Amino acid sequence: MKILLLHQYFLEDDDPGGSRWNEMSKTWIEQGHEVIVIAGMMHYNGNAKREEYKGRYFVKKKQGKVDVYRTHVSESYNSGFLGRLWGYFSFMFSSLWAGLFKVKGNYDVVIVTSPPLFVGISGYLIALFKRLPMVFEIRDLWPESAIDTGVLTNKWVIKMAYWIEKFIYKRANLINVLTPAFYNTLRDKKGIPIDKMVMIPNAADFSLSETILSKFNREEFREEHGLTEHFVITYVGAHGVANHLEQILDAGKLLEDTNVLFLLIGQGMEKNRLMERAKEMNVKNVRFLDPVPKSEVFKFIIASEMGASVLKKVDTFKTIYSNKTFDYFSCKTPILMAIDGVSRELLEEAKAGSYVEPENKMEYDRVIREYLNDMTRLTVEGENGFNYAKSNFDREVLAKKYLLEIEKIVNHV
Repeated sequence: MKILLLHQYFLEDDDPGGSRWNEMSKTWIEQGHEVIVIAGMMHYNGNAKREEYKGRYFVKKKQGKVDVYRTHVSESYNSGFLGRLWGYFSFMFSSLWAGLFKVKGNYDVVIVTSPPLFVGISGYLIALFKRLPMVFEIRDLWPESAIDTGVLTNKWVIKMAYWIEKFIYKRANLINVLTPAFYNTLRDKKGIPIDKMVMIPNAADFSLSETILSKFNREEFREEHGLTEHFVITYVGAHGVANHLEQILDAGKLLEDTNVLFLLIGQGMEKNRLMERAKEMNVKNVRFLDPVPKSEVFKFIIASEMGASVLKKVDTFKTIYSNKTFDYFSCKTPILMAIDGVSRELLEEAKAGSYVEPENKMEYDRVIREYLNDMTRLTVEGENGFNYAKSNFDREVLAKKYLLEIEKIVNHV
């Protein structure tokens, strides 16, 4: 098959972050299929375009064996809500133009992964004009998550977003959801028929973690980065409103009498404010690091005692699995899970760490001190997570399952 993927945040080779689609594409190509990607020129945590994209609207490049068409995204993307919204719309227009006029050849299917929701319009129009089936993937329930976190407040924008969501769900040939909660919400609250849905969740990247684990000198890495004397808890990911990383600063303050060190690796709209707040609070045991490539991220995770999955305390986030949870699983690192709902259930089923109530600094303090008093738990829980993910969330296995579902709709249309 020839697959056209629209993904605003498809990673560059050296970008940090969740690489679900980079790995999925690689697996499909290895199976003899062709994947062409239309992606944005701005990383979701980036503050500026790369020099190679400045002043340009379309750039074709090769990432491994994947042809990637990078298209314009407004540089106002991380300048607040209106800038973010225009960033979404600018990609919607540029990706549509690329799909209709820049990407040559015939394809068998269009896949759109969301958020942002608005790229679904591009995918629908490309599929319509090229007479192709469309797969719509939901990585996050939007606009609900934006409303719950206070990012989206304008009633007209909210009304428009719900209309677009309904429109796209109706016209997609197949909808993939990443969690059981998404599946139930679409079935029970949004009236999507079950024969139109499939669930291919996030997955663990064992190809990278097992390569690093086989030759990694953990103690040498810890010494090189000043971690040797610490109980290290690493958070990897966005520093945005949805993550509410103030809770890490609050927990750090309570744990200053211990050797606990929080590493916050990533970028985002809130990072500068968080760093200023850490200074105001005089927090000594929280360290901010710039984003690093995924191979380096995995080294930090393996060198840590625990990995943290953290989100704001809102109901919508009870429906999600976070990307970083699966990275921690694959690195044999137990998880401090500050996300309730299906993520908590996943962790408890795997016996791979501990749940802590989001935004409850006293619970952070209590749970982490339990680990300080019983370090033997770390190895056991790390192995539990690795084995559970290997059995249920191997990226290569799930990529093949996804492909089978896509082939069904391609053959049916």
